Amino acid sequence: MKLKQIVELLDCEILVGEEFLDREVAYAFGSDLMSDVLAYTEEHTVLLTGLCNNQVIRTAEMLDLKSIVFVRGKIPTQDIIDMAKEDDMLLLRTEHTMYSASGILYSNGLEGTSI
Repeated sequence: MKLKQIVELLDCEILVGEEFLDREVAYAFGSDLMSDVLAYTEEHTVLLTGLCNNQVIRTAEMLDLKSIVFVRGKIPTQDIIDMAKEDDMLLLRTEHTMYSASGILYSNGLEGTSI
């Protein structure tokens, strides 16, 4: 699924990285626990989270994740946005909860990562 389709499906606001909307992702993973993200995430995954701190960006960097959707209307600080920009990431935000965002993406063909 292209990231621009995720923007449309979840009615996302683009925070940074609009130039990366044509990137493809194969999976989605939702968590506010970065230890779970480290343990269960695969390449080409979009991360859905409500956690708004620099550990989200650092975790994504470690796993080479290039797209993050902040759920529940969360707004990251400018520092977080700047960190993502330096790493060529796409940051999005949506008003959907993690549960509904995951369901929307799954029902449109985006699978979760395997455990």
